Amino acid sequence: MLGFLIRRLLSSIALLLVTALLTFVLLSIPNQDVGRQLLGMQATPQAIDAKNAELGLDRPILVQFFDWLVHAVQGDFGRSWFSSENVAVAIGNRLPVTLSLMIGVTLVTAVFGYLLGVWAGTRRGRIDTFVQVFSVAGYALPGFLVTIVIVIVFAVKLGWFPAVGYTPISTSFTGWLSTITLPVISLSLAAVAGVAQQVRSSVIEVSRSDYIRTLTTRGLPRRRILFRHVLRNASAPALTVLGLQFVGLLGGAVIVEQIFGLPGIGSMTIKYTSQGDIPIIMGLVMLTAIGVVIINLLVDLAIGALLPKARVS
Repeated sequence: MLGFLIRRLLSSIALLLVTALLTFVLLSIPNQDVGRQLLGMQATPQAIDAKNAELGLDRPILVQFFDWLVHAVQGDFGRSWFSSENVAVAIGNRLPVTLSLMIGVTLVTAVFGYLLGVWAGTRRGRIDTFVQVFSVAGYALPGFLVTIVIVIVFAVKLGWFPAVGYTPISTSFTGWLSTITLPVISLSLAAVAGVAQQVRSSVIEVSRSDYIRTLTTRGLPRRRILFRHVLRNASAPALTVLGLQFVGLLGGAVIVEQIFGLPGIGSMTIKYTSQGDIPIIMGLVMLTAIGVVIINLLVDLAIGALLPKARVS
């Protein structure tokens, strides 16, 4: 397990470096006239050149990147070109909002996805048909449409939850819970559908394997076979899908945070990307890349713990 972990950490570091380099180069190519964007169209060429030199944009791109990398390794991601905010502080202030959504959606997805998948895979019949229809609907319905319907029904018509806004958990737990409930539901529907479908397929496939039939003919309790053998072997594909769903939530959070007026990473991404603020964008990209690496590593470790032969492969 230790060797497996070391190999994954080394490959993850290489992936982060390549991601950072490619992102920095691609962002820097169209941003050669940042000084004019900051000073306005009436600024003199001398003032623009001075501003670009102040930001270090007069140097070669690779020199700029390695300078950024040295500071980033030390936790200094620079300051926003347009607002002068410290990048780490600006992202840190908005990160709890998005993390609240992602953790909430992951918990809901894991619980209901597994329950529905196991229910459909073991009972079949009408229950299986229901889960199949739900999975197809969860994939087919556009996320933004589902979100709008949820807001209209539960926030506008029924008034059970606020339509917009965010209350920090440090201010009020009930207020925080009420402000993230609808966003979590809107993001969870498609994720639950995907995990449920994967769990269902895996449970059916494992249940049909020869060794499960052998255990059944020996008279072992059905519940014991399900929890100790079927679910353990069927969980690997489901964990992979769950990890992918968690990573994909970053994209869905952009839309949901805009609709519900949440001050998270998603709304921040839209704002600063439209401005071409490279320090902020680089911080967001690296945060996303680190999140992807951590989630993939946790999924691999979980699969390795469930299935020792996976560590060998």
